[in-house]
Amino acid sequence: MSLIKRNETNWLPSVFDDMFKTDWLGGTTNVNSIGTSIPAVNIMESEDGFNVEVAAPGMVKGDFNIELDNDVLTISSEEKKENESTDKNGRFTRKEFSYRTFKRAFSLPDSVDNSKISASYNNGVLEIALPKKEDAKVQAKRLIDIS
Repeated sequence: MSLIKRNETNWLPSVFDDMFKTDWLGGTTNVNSIGTSIPAVNIMESEDGFNVEVAAPGMVKGDFNIELDNDVLTISSEEKKENESTDKNGRFTRKEFSYRTFKRAFSLPDSVDNSKISASYNNGVLEIALPKKEDAKVQAKRLIDIS
């Protein structure tokens, strides 16, 4: 939540906006942007790393842009479509266009090995593997000798 001073008559909606614009890994969403759709994201942690799944049916892998900058992982996409209908004389009868974009940003924990991040797109789901550094993985139990 932000520490923005609220006026007393309209504080409740702003507090909820702040809560719902912050993601689990500390990222933010662009909820109020016009022309923006925000795909559902699943984040799972295992012993070996994190797995991020982004629901994006109907897209192809070339539609995505994944960037890593100062431990911030940004996933974005932009799609522009134009449909044009003309009669047999080539006159304009109808033209429809659409624009869709999204951008999600996640602050990565120090335990992620940035050099081994990988991504794939299968069956409408973009999957990003964020492996943990070896020293961040859970170590097996062992006995320590006393000298």
